[in-house]
Amino acid sequence: MFETHTISILVENKPGVLQKVTGLFTRRGFNIESITVGSSEVENLARMVIVVYADLKGLEQVKKQLNKLVDVIKVIELDPQSSVKRELCLIKVKTNDAKARTEVMQYTEVFRCNIVDVCDNAITLEVIGHPNKINALIKLLKNYGIKKIARTGPTAVSRGSSL
Repeated sequence: MFETHTISILVENKPGVLQKVTGLFTRRGFNIESITVGSSEVENLARMVIVVYADLKGLEQVKKQLNKLVDVIKVIELDPQSSVKRELCLIKVKTNDAKARTEVMQYTEVFRCNIVDVCDNAITLEVIGHPNKINALIKLLKNYGIKKIARTGPTAVSRGSSL
């Protein structure tokens, strides 16, 4: 059964590692839904958070192969119930009149967004949160006309004291 899985991978922060890691998913025929990479709490190590739609058997094989890579330090599948997942999204929305501008600005309060740019006929919002929150906001803003969307894809960490 195919499901969405979030994998956290601690890797050496050097050229070519991203390609090696993503290549394992590609060879298994899994499409990476999103990937975020950045420096970690350990100097010279980076954390990759990969969201993939996969079956359990195939994913277990990929995780075993990831652990065999020299540049990979640790591989963890994050449990949705015991992890924190957030995403950043920039949304440029048409606001052709004062009424639309006022309504969009009210949504920024409800969804705890930031207005990062304003021009004559558009407002650009920054929203950070769970992907479901972002999807709900996008659904509401479609009525005004969305000019552009840029999403980072989710990143995640385990809750509490677990590593």
